[in-house]
Amino acid sequence: METTIQEVWTLFRETDRRFQATDKLLSQKFQETDRKFQETDRKFQETDRKFQETEKLLALKSQETNNEIQRVSANVDKLTGKWGRFVEGLVEPGVLRLFRDRGIEIGKIFQRVKGHKKGDTMEIDILGVNHEYVVLVEVKSTLGSDDVKDHLRRLGRFKNFFPEYADRKVLGAVAGIVIEENVGRFAYRQGLFVIAQSGDAVKILNDESFRPKTW
Repeated sequence: METTIQEVWTLFRETDRRFQATDKLLSQKFQETDRKFQETDRKFQETDRKFQETEKLLALKSQETNNEIQRVSANVDKLTGKWGRFVEGLVEPGVLRLFRDRGIEIGKIFQRVKGHKKGDTMEIDILGVNHEYVVLVEVKSTLGSDDVKDHLRRLGRFKNFFPEYADRKVLGAVAGIVIEENVGRFAYRQGLFVIAQSGDAVKILNDESFRPKTW
C-alpha cells in the first residue's frame, strides 16, 4: 500500500506535535526541578542561618556559664579563706598552752608566714618559735592523709626557705576540726603532733609516750 504525500505531512505534523508536547513537558519538568533546587537552597540558607544563631547563642551561654563559674569560684575561695582563718584562729590560741604542757615553751607565734626561694613560695599556717625549737603547724578544717604528706615535705624543705632558723630543731604538727579515719595514727607514726578540736578548745591527741621527730 503506497503512502501518499498527505499522509507523510500528517505524520510529520503529528511527530512535530509530539516533539513540542515533549519539549513543553521537559520545560515544565526543568522549571519544577529548578524551583525545587531554589527551594532547597533557600532551606539550606535558612538552616545555615539557624545554625549560626544557635552557635552565637551557645557561645553567649558558654560565656555566661564561665562568668557564673568564676563568680561562684571566687565566692568559694573567699568562703574557704574565711573558714581557713577561722580554724587557724581556733587553733592558734591553744598552741602556747599545748606545747608548754609538753615541755616546749614557745616564745613567739606567727600566722601565715611566707618564705620565698628561687621563685618558689612556702607558707606556714602557724609558726611557733623559741631559742631551741621551731614548730610548724598545718591547719585544715578536714585533715586528710595528703595534707600530712604535704606537711612532711614542707618540714623537709623548711630551712631552705627560712635559713634564719637553721640552728633550731624543727618540729611538726597537724591540726584539724575533722580528722579522717587513720590519718591521726599515720601522722603520729611520722613523728608529728596531732591537734584536734575538743569542745571550744583544742588538744594534742598524742599520748605521753610519743617522741616527736625533729628536722
